[in-house]
Amino acid sequence: MGKSSFLNHFSVIFLLFFLLNASVSVAAPTSESVYTPFLQCLTNYTKFPDQVSNIVFTQTNSSFSSVLQAYIRNARFNTTSTPKPLLIVTPLQESQVQGAVVCAKTIGIQLRIRSGGHDLEGISYVSDQPFIILDLFQFRNITVDVQNEIAVVQAGATVGEFYYRIWEKSKVHGFPAGVCPTVGVGGGHFSGGGYGNMIRKHGLSVDHVIDARIVDVNGRILDKNAMGEDLFWAVRGGGGASFGVILSFTVKLVPVPEIVTVFRVAKTLEQNATELVLQWQQVAPRTDDRLFLRLLLQPVSSKVVKGKKTMRAKTIRATVIAFFLGGSDELVNLLGKEFPALGLNKENCSEMSWINSVLWWASFDNGTAEPEVLLDRNTNSASLHKRKSDYVQKPISKDGLEGIWTKMIELGKTGCVFNPYGGKMNEIPSEATPFPHRAGNLFKIQYSVNWGEPGADAENNFTNQARELYSYMTPFVSNSPRSAFLNYRDLDIGTNHFGKNSYEEGAGYGVKYFNNNFERLVKIKTVVDPENFFRNEQSIPTRPRLDPGGNKSGAGKMLYSSLPRKLMVTLVWFLILELFI
Repeated sequence: MGKSSFLNHFSVIFLLFFLLNASVSVAAPTSESVYTPFLQCLTNYTKFPDQVSNIVFTQTNSSFSSVLQAYIRNARFNTTSTPKPLLIVTPLQESQVQGAVVCAKTIGIQLRIRSGGHDLEGISYVSDQPFIILDLFQFRNITVDVQNEIAVVQAGATVGEFYYRIWEKSKVHGFPAGVCPTVGVGGGHFSGGGYGNMIRKHGLSVDHVIDARIVDVNGRILDKNAMGEDLFWAVRGGGGASFGVILSFTVKLVPVPEIVTVFRVAKTLEQNATELVLQWQQVAPRTDDRLFLRLLLQPVSSKVVKGKKTMRAKTIRATVIAFFLGGSDELVNLLGKEFPALGLNKENCSEMSWINSVLWWASFDNGTAEPEVLLDRNTNSASLHKRKSDYVQKPISKDGLEGIWTKMIELGKTGCVFNPYGGKMNEIPSEATPFPHRAGNLFKIQYSVNWGEPGADAENNFTNQARELYSYMTPFVSNSPRSAFLNYRDLDIGTNHFGKNSYEEGAGYGVKYFNNNFERLVKIKTVVDPENFFRNEQSIPTRPRLDPGGNKSGAGKMLYSSLPRKLMVTLVWFLILELFI
């Protein structure tokens, strides 16, 4: 047999093998049926084939459950009925990430990308379609260059780890990002915007991203220059998981003083909390941009004295939690003039280093924890919770606030966090990054409810509380669109089924998250990922195709599932005959 003939026969045999396997897989791919072709593909693709079997976990692997559960932060999605991935891939090398993308695409299995941080709706590790998790928790290298005031942070690092590595090198540098140390850097926090208690002085995390590395749908690694202006714009606030796999970000550090000041002051309605909130709305978005005044509103029980009797009654507690890039004397003087309802005095304040303020904001008792605690990823720490978001553009009146208090007390569990804007946020155009919520917004609201008892009844009760308060707030928040914050992911505002109405469904939530920037994101997505391989329930959709008979959604079905079974059987027999002719 000649070489050419051998190769032809070999090709036929390979295709025959593929189709025979495909015909079995059409009905329902299993963890084991996907494992062999995926592993073979990944082994051939990567530079370190000996590592491959150690980074791919099937459902029957003894470590599968522990790897899956380690970074599930919302226990709502950690149940026996929650759909599980067919495989989990935990790459150690960039080539393994490239290979995972290429091989998942080749065998037609959906890929979900998890970076080891928070995911409020679990879309990085849950899907109702057969899927593989690409888990980047081992991509956690951080390089800090103090001389040039830049850092390179891999996608699987947490902001706590990042803050610690900055502190190791400099006591007068920091970075504007989240206040929870276990928030992940990569596909979520930075690529969704990223905000923290330096937002009014330094803006968002994405405002300081100067380069990025991403694996695109073709398995190529692209930096800022290679990906081009549009894609670089998109991954800085448009949600990286819609466009590829974020490997790392290069960011510019910001200066911080040697001493910063924090405080926490709480008042109930009986202590004139309503007046405090009215003043807060006037002060927090307009005060010195070095000052961040978060407002936490919670329904609580409080002792109330009526005549000679002391009883417990429901009330609202308003807590102001502050961060100031300066000393306590200056802060007390400033708020004594601007915010008298707070009644701040120096005894309320604590001066400390920036790194210790990170610990304080993360609820570690002042002076009892060392910075090394920020390296603790606190895995397997899932709680049961629901979050929603809103933006407020006009101050809420006293009557409006009193109605809100009544509703919150009636519901009993759902609280709110008001995060002020202004300062730097007013200086950056809304189109500078995909994150559009800048000038014109006084503050952002996070609706928050946590509960401890598992089960569908409890979940429905508490999530419905959050939805009911969200509905009640309609007159007080932005409209046309009613905007939402991508990093407070909320499937209530719309999901995508990637059918014939994929674009319209995508616009339903996309305009809320991205306002006028949504259309540019769609254009970029259509160019860089036209088949919509990188997708989730709230990813950026592609534009509809022009051919009426095609799959307009770019849903990326199983590669072989589009072939009817009879056609595949016919092809198999044809190939068998071809071998013997």
